[in-house]
Amino acid sequence: MTKKQQEDITEKGVLTRIARGTPRHHSRGASWKAGWREIGPQRIYARSRWEANIARMLEFRRMTGDLVSWEHEPVTFWFEKIRRGVRSYKPDFRVTEKGKEPYFIEVKGWMDARSKTTLRRMKKYHPAVVVDVIESKRYAVIKKQLQYVVEGWESDTRNR
Repeated sequence: MTKKQQEDITEKGVLTRIARGTPRHHSRGASWKAGWREIGPQRIYARSRWEANIARMLEFRRMTGDLVSWEHEPVTFWFEKIRRGVRSYKPDFRVTEKGKEPYFIEVKGWMDARSKTTLRRMKKYHPAVVVDVIESKRYAVIKKQLQYVVEGWESDTRNR
């Protein structure tokens, strides 16, 4: 990776943390790890191991024929009448299953006030859009089922 690519990644991470109001995390072996991943035919910038692993799960499902396709952050929804606070939302994944309407997946390690506001505004301004939120309990179930099945699954390296 070139120095310019590294700087671009760092800048994107800083801007994302500022926009989301989340502090920089310095702990060694943290459970989240932002960075570029090659998952199937896609190269994505995952903001956490969880997000990367859900992408791996979706690719696994695509490869087994369960999904038609999945995309990482393909669209931004705008809340046109909002002038302050959360004015847009970019879900983590768009998923298309056979014979069904596409829906979105959001991976959330914790549900802060900003995230709750975003999801409420999605329901109000884009009521036809389905957003499936994967929170920590559901992620734990998925991890237990798939961590030894899905190739490349990233584990939390912290000792517990």
